[in-house]
Amino acid sequence: MSARPQVYLTRKECFSACHRLHSPFLSEEANRQVYGKCNNPNGHGHNYTVEVTVRGPVDSKTGMVMNITDLKEYMNQAIMKKLDHLNLDKDVPYFKNLASTTENVAIFIWDSLKLIMDKPELLYEIKIHETDKNSVIYRGEKHTVGHHHHHEAVKQARVTNSSENSSNLSSDSDG
Repeated sequence: MSARPQVYLTRKECFSACHRLHSPFLSEEANRQVYGKCNNPNGHGHNYTVEVTVRGPVDSKTGMVMNITDLKEYMNQAIMKKLDHLNLDKDVPYFKNLASTTENVAIFIWDSLKLIMDKPELLYEIKIHETDKNSVIYRGEKHTVGHHHHHEAVKQARVTNSSENSSNLSSDSDG
């Protein structure tokens, strides 16, 4: 049995969302120092570009890693319906007690996609362009020390999602 070629397939979507960079784990002064103008109490918005990449063998029958129509639908469910034209902090339960940085938005999208994909093992990378100059990449890596706050937010989001049947997503960070 010979190994089949691994191919990377990427699809791009754009969504708009607003947020305020603010951590409930920092004082008001510390939030102002850490996040600067992005800590504006009235928030600010971004036009995010998200690239989702899957990686896998090319199917010998279909010639595809994944049907792009399926990837489009997964992204619609996990990104567009949950984050587009929303206030990440107020409309997306996941960010209730978690700063809505682009890093955390990438993790949220990853986790959301993993829950709905038929073959979640194909998910390779989430890349979010917050601005023309700033982007974040997440590939599902875990750091063994801490990030307790993220795990609590995931736990809360899953409880909320299972009880509501739908959830919202949003993200951003400036600088």
